[in-house]
Amino acid sequence: MGANMKSSKGVLRPAIVCFLLMTLLCGVLYTAAVTGIAGIFFPQKANGSIITVTLKDGSKKDFGSALIAQEFSEPKYLIGRPLGTSNLSPTSAEQKEQVNKRIDWWHSLDPDNKKDIPADLVMASASGVDPNISPNAADYQISRIARERGIEEDKVKEVIDKYTIKSFLGIFGEPAVNVLKVNLALDGLL
Repeated sequence: MGANMKSSKGVLRPAIVCFLLMTLLCGVLYTAAVTGIAGIFFPQKANGSIITVTLKDGSKKDFGSALIAQEFSEPKYLIGRPLGTSNLSPTSAEQKEQVNKRIDWWHSLDPDNKKDIPADLVMASASGVDPNISPNAADYQISRIARERGIEEDKVKEVIDKYTIKSFLGIFGEPAVNVLKVNLALDGLL
């Protein structure tokens, strides 16, 4: 029995040393190196892509991340996708009910707008916090925003175009409009 105990200790010690060494290398050193390199070469992204604005009094204010949706519901703002995720089937009665409620909300917000409501304005994204909407969804809202702010539709369109992300290399991904950046620009903060 003493020999078996000695042989199991002989196997256990290298396993524990290997585990501790790999934890140090992969869990601590590698993570610190990647975080440090990202902080040096991509500081804005490494720190969460926070949009910080210098106000008229010289103070700075963080308005949120360019990567996480903020909720806007006032008619003077560009409104993004519904927040929150859902496990509902696209064909379920519950999903249809949610979409119909959102359609009714859009009609009550802008009763004069008779255009078809783009799908991304009535359906949540997979993450539930998508900060972007399609250019079509942004265009749907231009007349309401212009009317509420008392400005020309061309001015609103110009701001939306400025904060529209184009497809990568013109072929990868879909164009998208960053809702937070557009709203900050409309408020004169960007």
